[in-house]
Amino acid sequence: MSEALHDLIDIGANLTGSAFKNDLPAVIDRALASGVSHMVVTGTNLQHSELAIEQCDLNIGILCSTAGVHPHHAKEWSDRTAHQIHNLLDHAAVRAIGECGLDYKRNFSDPKDQRRCFEAQLELAADARLPVFLHQRDAHDDFLAILNRWRDQLVGGVAHCFTGTPDEAQAYIDIDLKIGVTGWLCDERRGKSLQQAVQKIPLQSLMLETDAPYLMPRDLSTDTKQHLQDRRNEPLVLPHVCKTLAHYMGEAPSEVARQTSLLARQFFNIED
Repeated sequence: MSEALHDLIDIGANLTGSAFKNDLPAVIDRALASGVSHMVVTGTNLQHSELAIEQCDLNIGILCSTAGVHPHHAKEWSDRTAHQIHNLLDHAAVRAIGECGLDYKRNFSDPKDQRRCFEAQLELAADARLPVFLHQRDAHDDFLAILNRWRDQLVGGVAHCFTGTPDEAQAYIDIDLKIGVTGWLCDERRGKSLQQAVQKIPLQSLMLETDAPYLMPRDLSTDTKQHLQDRRNEPLVLPHVCKTLAHYMGEAPSEVARQTSLLARQFFNIED
């Protein structure tokens, strides 16, 4: 019988989107039953940051959130947006700024707008003394250069949904960023680089996340899949991500669970 895991923390769940509109309470209940004790709801723009706070108010002690603007929405950034995001930081549920960063894979916003929006949020994080929840895709060099300019002023940061190479992971560790690992690790087609990277990342630098409803692990058991809607990932799969990470690191799943949750509690100021 596989080891049951408890007190796992999902540091990145997109619970504000339409995918969870009709059954979020059941999604949360399934996560709790699977061993996930806490979830961090990702804010991707002003509207979804506000929705994340509303969800947290309805689930105190189970949910907390981030507030920020994803690089896809960087063209929406303005002084007014900065002021509104700043005001959200006074809410007790908000524990980090983001999801912020750079995404040159799709360039839904011009790279210049992305860099401007990213630096503005790093400035907010520095002033508020909050960590940053970071996104990077196909933009490693610019992303790292910007972070290097700001790192001394930031209390902390996590490279959310890391899918990069061992060298990229080391570059982040060298500036004391933490690294979030998702079910991408479970993908036999695309996950090989990440599988190599986690073997070199200290366990004390890692946190777990699902990025639900995205990135459903490809190797889930039939028993787990029966609880999921087609193509919709949920926080309940986090124990599977934990066990897969433990496999590639050569660690006991219980130790990976303990260490990643300890770090998540410290990083996001989550009480026991």
